[in-house]
Amino acid sequence: MESQLLIDNQWAHAQDGAMFERRHPVSDEVVTRSAAAGVADAVRAVESASAAFKAWRRSPHSERRRLLLKAADILEAKTPQFIEAMAREVGASALWAGFNVHLAANVFREAASLATQIQGETIPTDKPGALSMTLRQPVGVILSIVPWNGTVVLAARAIAYPIVCGNTVVFRGSESSPRTHALVAEALVEAGFPAGVLNYLSNAPQAAGDVVDAMIAHKAVRRINFTGSTRVGRIIAQKAATHLKRCLLELGGKSPLVVLDDADLDEAVKAAVFGSFLYQGQICMSTERLVVDEKVADEFVARFAARANELSSGDPAANPQCIIGPMISPHSGTRINDLLQDALDKGAKLVCGGVASGAVMPATILDHVKPNMKIYDEETFGPITVVVRVKGPQEAIDVANDSAYGLSSGVFGRD
Repeated sequence: MESQLLIDNQWAHAQDGAMFERRHPVSDEVVTRSAAAGVADAVRAVESASAAFKAWRRSPHSERRRLLLKAADILEAKTPQFIEAMAREVGASALWAGFNVHLAANVFREAASLATQIQGETIPTDKPGALSMTLRQPVGVILSIVPWNGTVVLAARAIAYPIVCGNTVVFRGSESSPRTHALVAEALVEAGFPAGVLNYLSNAPQAAGDVVDAMIAHKAVRRINFTGSTRVGRIIAQKAATHLKRCLLELGGKSPLVVLDDADLDEAVKAAVFGSFLYQGQICMSTERLVVDEKVADEFVARFAARANELSSGDPAANPQCIIGPMISPHSGTRINDLLQDALDKGAKLVCGGVASGAVMPATILDHVKPNMKIYDEETFGPITVVVRVKGPQEAIDVANDSAYGLSSGVFGRD
């Protein structure tokens, strides 16, 4: 597969002709060759978006709605292409890829429905005969930086809402999924969006700092939208603050699923399997902690492990029906194995799965995890989850909240 940059609705190579490769995390074969944007390309994309903003900000609301609805239909029609690209680039199963496209199309449709709902308000005033009001106006160019894991839906979210408000977007895709992200941009071009309303950039990993810095610093960029790791999010926030620019961040998670002593265990197990192992647990809202009342813990863990052991694994590019594919990088396996060994050395029990071999790891469950273990509060971002046993609902609440993260959670109980 090959991917290019999109600037002014024209697909093109980087100005200096540079390319980079995305390699398969297991076979190491080249799966995508992509244009590698440099600072000059980034500036060109921002200036294109800035020029397009002058007309797009005045575009009729009905036109924005029409184009977004058309983009949603085109996106859905590309589902087979997304399934193929996501399997090869990021090891996604057909289930996860198709789910992403479905959610993304709905995001475009939801955004379209907001076109006529963005309103100001009148404000009481002490001056007779005067009318005070607030107006909601588009701000300009939005820099949207999107990760590889929720590849399609997170791209749609970072594009659709700024555009329906009358802003233009420079969409900086992930180095791990350049072809997949280019498919999202293709849908908007094919829908008929004017040149410059959406520009798409991909860059080599080593150039990310310079490219992103140049765009954050550009005077035309008014807001930054970033989804990704907490480490990088902190850097983005600091750089945005230097230029007094607002940023919207969605970062890491260590999401708990609480199972109380009166829970329907069959339903709790279904949720635990889905939450823990969908897309190899590489979702910011993945269930990374099962907080289980000790009265039902033995039975819950036994049922959970039995279901996890049934999950098929392999390469989604070769077998679209497999559930557990490879992680994004062999480095993920090295990092998770360190957390796993630390927990085992400190008394945790392995009830399902085992160590990772590079990017390949089976569905893995650790029981009897305690606060002194690194895996208790460090994000794993892989097909491994932990069980923390508690006494009663109050301790369950305390343990669920014992985290530096706050993103999602679930509770199974009859009250």
